[in-house]
Amino acid sequence: MKEFKNTCNVNIIHFDKISAVKKNMKSEKVVQMLSETFKALSDPTRLKMLLALSQEELCGCDLVELLSVTKSAVSHQLRILKNMRIVKYRREGKQIFYSLDDDHVKTLINQSLSHVEEVNNGESREEV
Repeated sequence: MKEFKNTCNVNIIHFDKISAVKKNMKSEKVVQMLSETFKALSDPTRLKMLLALSQEELCGCDLVELLSVTKSAVSHQLRILKNMRIVKYRREGKQIFYSLDDDHVKTLINQSLSHVEEVNNGESREEV
C-alpha cells in the first residue's frame, strides 16, 4: 500500500481554483451551525434515536423501551434534537410523538449510513 502524503511535493498554488472556491464559501455563522448539527449527530444515543425515528414516528416511552435508557436521558437528548430542529413532535392527548424534522434530516442520516456501510464493507476508495 502506498504511503499517504498530506501535501504536495511542490509549491504550486492554483489561484483560479482558490478564487472559485472562495466565491462559494459559506459564512462563519453557517459553518458554525453546520458544525453544531454534526456535534448533535455525534452522540451514540441521539444517533440511535434518529435511526429509529427515520423508520417510524415514536413516543418518548417507545424510545425509552427501545434504547433501554432512562426517561430522563431520552428527554434530555430529545430536547437537544428539538432545539437543533433535527426532530419535531406532535401531541396526541397525553402522548407526544417524535419524528425527524424534515426530509433533509432523513437524507443526511441515510447518506451517512450508506457511507459507513460502504466503508465497512471494504469498498472505500484507496488513498492516493
